[in-house]
Amino acid sequence: QVQLVESGGGLVQPGGSLRLSCVASGSIFSINAMGWYRQAPGKQRESVARILVRGSTYYADSVKGRFTISRDTAKSTVYLQMNSLKPEDTAVYYCNIHTSFDDYWGHGTQVTVSS
Repeated sequence: QVQLVESGGGLVQPGGSLRLSCVASGSIFSINAMGWYRQAPGKQRESVARILVRGSTYYADSVKGRFTISRDTAKSTVYLQMNSLKPEDTAVYYCNIHTSFDDYWGHGTQVTVSS
């Protein structure tokens, strides 16, 4: 059974930093991309960052220059380094693994940016 577990969320002041981690367990084959999504109250889920199998990365315009996605294949982990956080970054953040056959999702970790 495949399981994704996010961690690293919390309460941080504007301008602060957090590093989110997502650890995957179980058998996952033919990974095409890994990514982070977020959903704020009353808003649609949106893509924040993605990293493709060959290493290309993509970011939402709202987070470019502030967030960095990375992965550690040996540890089956994908990370999201978030710097210069703003109140509008407040959301539940979900990790995703996209394969040729399935999509897998974690249960999310809360990020709150507030003074």
